[in-house]
Amino acid sequence: MNAHPNQSLAGRARGSFELRFRSLFHEGRALAFACDADGAIDLDRLSDRARQSYLYARALVGRDFAQPEVTAVYAA
Repeated sequence: MNAHPNQSLAGRARGSFELRFRSLFHEGRALAFACDADGAIDLDRLSDRARQSYLYARALVGRDFAQPEVTAVYAA
């Protein structure tokens, strides 16, 4: 999966990204998972519940969730 086109090079270098599955029906709701700059998820590092949620979201892309997007995560 390619990085989000609006992602800055500074964000890519920092290495803090998430893969976001936006809900198609509930504005502002999404499932997000830590990933690398290319959107790869390390399934072995996810908890059982997070792994189930990730597989659920991935299976329902186009039905309940939009295509996932890689976004840089900025500390507040």
